[in-house]
Amino acid sequence: MKHALIGAGGLGGIYGGVLARGGEDVTFIARGANLEALQAKGLAVRLMNGESFQMAVRATDDPRQVGAVDIIWFCVKTYDLDEAARLAGPLVGPNTVALPVQNGIDAPDRIAAVLGADCVLGGAGRAGGTLEAPGVVVQKNPRIRIDFGELNGEITPRVQAIAQTLPQAGVAAEPSTNIRGILWDKFTSFCGQTAVCAITRLPLGPLRACPETRELILGIIAEVKALARAKGIDLPPGAEERAVGGTSLPWSAHPSMYFDITEGKRLELEAIYGTVVRLGRELGVPTPLSFAMYALLMPFVDGVPDVTEPAAQN
Repeated sequence: MKHALIGAGGLGGIYGGVLARGGEDVTFIARGANLEALQAKGLAVRLMNGESFQMAVRATDDPRQVGAVDIIWFCVKTYDLDEAARLAGPLVGPNTVALPVQNGIDAPDRIAAVLGADCVLGGAGRAGGTLEAPGVVVQKNPRIRIDFGELNGEITPRVQAIAQTLPQAGVAAEPSTNIRGILWDKFTSFCGQTAVCAITRLPLGPLRACPETRELILGIIAEVKALARAKGIDLPPGAEERAVGGTSLPWSAHPSMYFDITEGKRLELEAIYGTVVRLGRELGVPTPLSFAMYALLMPFVDGVPDVTEPAAQN
């Protein structure tokens, strides 16, 4: 298959690097210093099992140079998603699939609003990485997997083709007849974990082990589950155990927002807790704990806040 990955940071670098190493036709749509490094030196990937590899890759900032592809992987941060969807136009052909893998629950709908609903699948990325330096990606999640499916739940020929192709190239792929539920399930656990990790600057293990913090995590999860029920989402069971039982991420794991806040980067706050607060108000579902996370992180939403006292107004 022919793949274009919009976003060559941690997530895009892990998926794209593994796919390229596995023999797939991969092009990265990147920008800035990362694009320059990919073009000049290729992509270097360090995996959690101690394995490392470096390889020449194709990279450009102009999708018109690529043309139509089989799969467009949307690996950008949620605040760049609408721009990425507009950028992706030249990549779309009659059989192209748009596959978002970032955090949040509304990526398929936002992409469909730009590219049309027919080409869009739902995707829940089960991988993680950080861009340590331009052209250098380090794996941060032991899995390299994606859950995906048609938004209407059908197992179509294109879903079957992706499910067969990706594992052969090193990416585990699990087709789902309930991808909306899968997206909400990931969102539920992520909401429970990510803010407390970002605010405390601690990995997940100590937060799960502290009874009071564990109670806070479970309380946030309960709020998000209530939203899902109000929207008629069929949630898989076990979100609480995955979030506080350590069954999905190890003791030392940090959600992506931890790296963003500690590195002074912009936060995906609106797509996560902003969405919870907004939906809670629309649906009449109380979300006080999620609002507290939202309010505490808001000063950091655009990076390190300016703590200089404003000059007095005459």
